[in-house]
Formats: sequence, C-alpha cells, structure tokens
Amino acid sequence: MYSFNNDYSEGAHPKILEAMIQANLIQNGGYGLDEHCSHARELIRKEIGQIDSDIHFITGGTQTNLITIAAALRPWQAVISTDKGHINVHETGAIEATGHKVIAMPSNDGKLTPADILKALEDHTTEHMVQPKMVYISNSTEIGTQYTKAELESLHHICRQKNLYLFLDGARLGSALTSPINDVTLSDIAKLTDAFYIGGTKNGALFGEALIILNKDLKQDLRFLIKQRGAMMAKGWLLGIQFEELFQNNLFFDLAAHANEMATLLRDGISSCGFSFYSDSTTNQLFPIFPDKLIEKLERDFLFSIQERFDDNHSAIRLVTSWATKEEACREFIKTLKANIQE
Repeated sequence: MYSFNNDYSEGAHPKILEAMIQANLIQNGGYGLDEHCSHARELIRKEIGQIDSDIHFITGGTQTNLITIAAALRPWQAVISTDKGHINVHETGAIEATGHKVIAMPSNDGKLTPADILKALEDHTTEHMVQPKMVYISNSTEIGTQYTKAELESLHHICRQKNLYLFLDGARLGSALTSPINDVTLSDIAKLTDAFYIGGTKNGALFGEALIILNKDLKQDLRFLIKQRGAMMAKGWLLGIQFEELFQNNLFFDLAAHANEMATLLRDGISSCGFSFYSDSTTNQLFPIFPDKLIEKLERDFLFSIQERFDDNHSAIRLVTSWATKEEACREFIKTLKANIQE
C-alpha cells in the first residue's frame, strides 16, 4: 500500500544522509555551538536578509512552538490562533501545559484575519480574562491554504498597532513558498514577523526545524528556555548539517517544489473526475470530498486519513505528498480512482 498519509514517512534526502555520514567520525562541539550550525545560520541569514537574526535549531515543531510562545508570553497572557491551528488541535495541549491559553478563532479557510484579531481583543478586555499578546499563524495552513503578501502585511500592521507579537509556524513553509500562486519570499516573512520557523522535518530533513527570532525582545535567554524544555540536543551538529545541505544549491526549494508538483498531479486528476475539495489548496495537502463507499475502496490500496465528515454519505480525506513522492504512485491513485468510479 502506498502512503499519502503525511510528508514525513520517508527518511531524509540522500544528500543530507551523505553529509551526515561524512561527518560521522569527526568531533564537533555540542549543543548547537559547532561549525555546521554556525554555517547553516550564515546560509539562512543570507537567504532571509536579516544578519542580526538569532537562529536556533530544534528537533520538532511542537517543541519549537511551545518554546517560542513560552518565551513571548507572561503567565497571564495568551496566543491567538485559528480553531484549525496546529497549537490548538494537534499538540496535545502543549501550549496550555506551559501555562498559556490558546484563543481559537473560527476560520473556514484556515487563515487568520485582522478582524479575527480585533474580535479576540474585544472579547478579552479586563484582568479577569487572559490577555492576548501573540498571534500564531501557519504557512501553509493546516488545510493547505496560504497567505499572500498583502495578507501578511495586514496582520503585521494590526499586530504593530495593538502591540502583539506575530509568530509564523513554518512546518510546511517550503510548500507555501514554492506554490504556483505564492507571492511571498523568506525575506518578506522575516520583515513581517517577530519570529518564524523553517520546517525541515516535512521537507527532506531527517528531523529538525530552524527557529528564526527577529524581535530583540524575544532573543534574551532563549537558550536557557530551549534547554529547560528538553529541546537542546547534545549532538546539535546533526541539525546543523541538515540545514547546511537544505540551504545550499537550492535543495530546500527543489524538494518542496517536487511535493507541490505531485500534489498538482493528484489535484488535476481528481478534478477531472468531477470531485470538489474541502479547501482551496495549491500546496502539498489536498482534501478531496469523496463518497464514503469510494473511500472504502481506495483504502484497499492507499493509506490516507479522514479529515472531516462532509455529510451522511461523504467525507473529506487528506492526501499529502512529499519530497520523495513518486509520480507513478500519483498516477496509480488516479487510475484506481477512475476504475472504482466506473464500477
């Protein structure tokens, strides 16, 4: 059975594994204070155009989110997210475990708007309520949609106006940046956010995320917090090596573009069969709406997840492509889909 269940079913791109093997018997400094991490930081700073940014390499997305949010908020403060936000749905209450509330705003397209932020502020006005202090967004979002530059600028403006931090979850940032409708660059994101991270786990790395801190108020003592939360790897150079490779020779963008191209194959084939989608995604996550009986047939040959019940007889499924997804697997899915429709 071929899996479209997620974008981290495979290990790492061969160039990354080769680099790790070559460095395997070479001694390095620990805890991210090594030459590989230093070089990777230089490469990322050059890419984002922010020489004075602080960059920390952390093993996973949940740890990156909780560390950044914990660093930004005082004990009585909260973070604003959409109701579909990863910190609200898929992190087992990690943010709440740090003592902070997630203010979840309803969203049909997975994106947060200035109006949502204003509504959250209007609903939390006294010392008897948590105080909103940070805005959390994902790009691409949890349902595959993405922010335009104009939308990010609007969020940046309202956050500055209301003295809020803006934090962007970039677990699938590569997919957003290489989407055919994208008009945002890494440099734009660095100018419009206080902190964001570049996801490696879901884009060809064995594991790891690169957290970029732009706002000087969030920089102080962050390594203490990373260590306290159990996210500081002794063998931190293993993270540095991976981001060195990802940000040389355009590898990060090439891998993400491949995932999007494979998703386009699936999207076009599904659309040609007359099916609609739960969200308007042009990234590597697709959410086609199929009859439940058809889903049962597809499950014989492919792995995927059910996103949401659509009605009594239909559900939206989630198909995810990756840097390693094979073109023949996508074509086989469409072939199987058409064959089951004709039965």
